[in-house]
Amino acid sequence: MAQYRIKANKYFLNFYVGLIAGVLIGSILAFTLISYRIDTFYEKIAALENTILEKNAKLENLEKSINSKKFVLRDIEIVLLFDENDIDDLEIMHIEKTVKEKYNILLGAEVKSIDPDIITLVVDKRILKMNGKEIQLHVNKLKLTEILKLWIDAKVI
Repeated sequence: MAQYRIKANKYFLNFYVGLIAGVLIGSILAFTLISYRIDTFYEKIAALENTILEKNAKLENLEKSINSKKFVLRDIEIVLLFDENDIDDLEIMHIEKTVKEKYNILLGAEVKSIDPDIITLVVDKRILKMNGKEIQLHVNKLKLTEILKLWIDAKVI
């Protein structure tokens, strides 16, 4: 009779150990999946917030210049040139947001009155600090029409 109790206790012990191990592994897998999805949603939210801020700034400046028939600046485009191993997506969004904030006051201004040399000096050789990194910006090329297009080289120092 004692042998049957020992075998029965071993079966119950194995069952409970397996149950606890299954619950732990399942909760770890669920936690990993949920944290990955939260990270992707965080990136999407940050991108959408940047888009909203840009659109609001454009709208305000274009509403001011809507009655003039002059050739005005309507949009700002940033093309970042960088090493993919050094800079991640959130840093790219932060750089673009920072650069566009510097140039938002030009939206709605007459293109003839904008000095391209001064525009390049605003961002050229600027150092941005984020996530423990220092990123230096250099303006490679500038195109000034109704759309201000800047090609900016970003390097981690």
